[in-house]
Formats: sequence, structure tokens, C-alpha cells
Amino acid sequence: MWTKALDGLLTHFFKQGHLSVTYPDGVSRHYGAGTAGDRIAVTLHDPTLPRRIVLSPDMAAGEGYMDGTLTIEGDDLYGFISLAMINIAAQGQPWFRRPLEAVRWFKRRLDQFNPAPRSRANVAHHYDLSGELYDLFLDSDRQYSCAYFAQPDMTLEEAQAAKKAHIAAKLLIEPDMRVLDIGCGWGGMGLTLARDFGAYVTGITLSQEQHTIANQRAEMAGLADRVRFHLMDYRDVKGQFDRIVSVGMFEHVGVPHYDAYFATVERLLAPDGIALIHTIGRAGPPGATSPWILKYIFPGGYCPAMSEAVAAVERHRLITTDVEVWRLHYAETLRHWRDRFEANIDKVRALYDERFCRMWRYYLIASELTFRLNDQVVFQFQLAPKQDTAPLTRDYLYCPENAPLRHAAE
Repeated sequence: MWTKALDGLLTHFFKQGHLSVTYPDGVSRHYGAGTAGDRIAVTLHDPTLPRRIVLSPDMAAGEGYMDGTLTIEGDDLYGFISLAMINIAAQGQPWFRRPLEAVRWFKRRLDQFNPAPRSRANVAHHYDLSGELYDLFLDSDRQYSCAYFAQPDMTLEEAQAAKKAHIAAKLLIEPDMRVLDIGCGWGGMGLTLARDFGAYVTGITLSQEQHTIANQRAEMAGLADRVRFHLMDYRDVKGQFDRIVSVGMFEHVGVPHYDAYFATVERLLAPDGIALIHTIGRAGPPGATSPWILKYIFPGGYCPAMSEAVAAVERHRLITTDVEVWRLHYAETLRHWRDRFEANIDKVRALYDERFCRMWRYYLIASELTFRLNDQVVFQFQLAPKQDTAPLTRDYLYCPENAPLRHAAE
């Protein structure tokens, strides 16, 4: 029964290219109209996989690859996911899977329910992994968010410096300004704003690992008098700040908490202040996070449609003074991360095990291809309580004197 159902599902999906599937009973079937040169060959070794793939393709394919019960000829995971994404986007879901997709849609608010205790657990799941792991694929500043490839031949280090410069320009930082960094990571942005712009920075994170390392970095840089990182939920921050920056954290907030998030920004931002929110988003309408990503990589995570984020902003006394959309920058960032991860795969295996390596390989490749093929982008929202706080044109962003970090990595 389930083999027949999977055969029907794959027949519906795969019109382009050539997918060959060997089922657990040894029978091979072929899908798509591509030539032999386009062929992706997959073998299912577990008799439960046909049922699991029909019920949840994302989850079953990811788990099958992790466990080695779904193997790909030549281990061409990039080719397999590319072919699947192109065909699924073109064909849409068949009628018999639409009720399952509807359930996933209605369940999404529960998946994104992130009160403070659950947020801490979600953050620990991903960000409190061994610090050595992140050193193996991130840039030297540990920027774990989208880089800005202002020039296509930039190195990862140069593109991450350009990202920080672009954000700093949008914030219009001046000496001695009080800056709040929501979701400060390992401290790179906060340290940059303190060192190069003379700001006083308060960074917050829910990751024990990030909190420890960020404060160590501040001490080593001689900046502990200007920047301090706290283990704290954004909802608990007190005080007032001239600038608020948040890079790659909004994806962890969850739609049920968008009002609380922007109410916090409104409460903490000075009347003449500026906030810059940098987040992964979807170019299309609202959706739901892959169940595999929710379970294994980012529990509680969700990348919003612009309509969802802006609707929440509109309910608070904040004016959207600028919105910028970065297309394919994150695909290029992830390509660099994947190359570095693959180059250090033996070191990753020594830290964890083969299953972890396959899980992260799947995560990095699927994420890159989501940006290349599935219309995922990055939004930067510049917000302010007053209309005249930010310049009236974007010219200021591209003046060298207003972007002192733009060439810092050169």
C-alpha cells in the first residue's frame, strides 16, 4: 500500500530531471523526463520509509539521510535536494497530501509558542553545542548570520565585515550612544560597535556558551568598560537605548510573540532612536517551518513573511523608515560555511559522530538551496519612533566616510 502511495507521490512531483528510486523490496522505479546525465539515484533501505515519506517528506528524507537508511548514489545530496525542491515547487502538493499540509499549517502557532523557559531550551539545543564546532566553519569573528557580498569575489571574512558596516551605517552610530544588541551571539557586532564607533553596548543572549565567550572577548579586547553581555531574555530588559540592533534573532521569536517583541523595542528605544532588525524571511506568503528543521536544528524557529512582521510593527508606535531585501546573499554565505564544514569533516566527526555530520551536512545544503530555489531572503527593517530620525534617502549608506568598516577586511 505505502509503496504504491509513494510511487504515486513521486510520479506527481517529478516531471523534470531523472530520479531513480530503489525501494526496500529491491524494485527500481524511474521518475521525470530527464536524460541519463541528470540522473539522481536513491536507495531506500528501511521498509518504513515509503510510509514515512508519504506522510512527511521533509522529516523522512532528512532522518533517512542522517541514519543511512536513505542513500544517494555518489552521496550527491546537493543534486537530490535541488531536484526535489525544483519539482515540488513546480507541481505543488497532490490532493491526498493537502489535509496533512493543512494540519501542519494549523499547528504552526503551537510550534512557535516560545515563552522564556522554552526559548532558553530552544537556544541551548543549537547554540550551546561545542564552541569548537562553530570555529570549524564560521569566519574568525563568529558571525552566524547572513554576510553581505557587496562584491561577488569577497571572502567570507570580507563579506561579514561588510555586513557589520552596512548595519552600523543604518544605525547612524555616534560616540557614547547606548546600544542594545538583542541576540548578540558571540559578541562580534557589539564589540565592533564599541571598538570602532565608541558606543556603549549591552548585549543579551540565552546561550550559556555565547554569553561566556562574548564576555571573554570583551575582556581580551580591553572593551569591558564599554560592552557587556548578559544572559537574559529580551522581554526582561530594562532601561532606554539610543539604538537597538538585532541580527539573526527574530527567527527565534515566533509569530505568537511578535507583539511582545515589538512592544519591547518600542519600550526600550529612545524617542529619537533607531532600531535595525535583520532576519531571514520568506518572499511569499506566510508558511510553516520544515518539521525536520524544527526537530533537529531550530526548535521553535520560523522565518516570517514580510506581511507578518510589518503587521506587528504597525500595531506599535514605530515607523518603518526603511526595508531592504537581500537576495542570494545567504545562499553564498551558506556555500562558504558548507565548504569549510566539508573541509573539516574529520574534526567534526571527532567532536560528535557520523550521524551528526550527516545531519549538519543536510542542514547546510538544504538551507543554501532554500535561498537559491525557494524564494527565501533576508529582510532588514529600520524602525524609528519619529519620521525624521533617519535620512530621507539611502545615499548616506554608500558614502565611504559613513561606513568606516566597509573595507576593514581588505
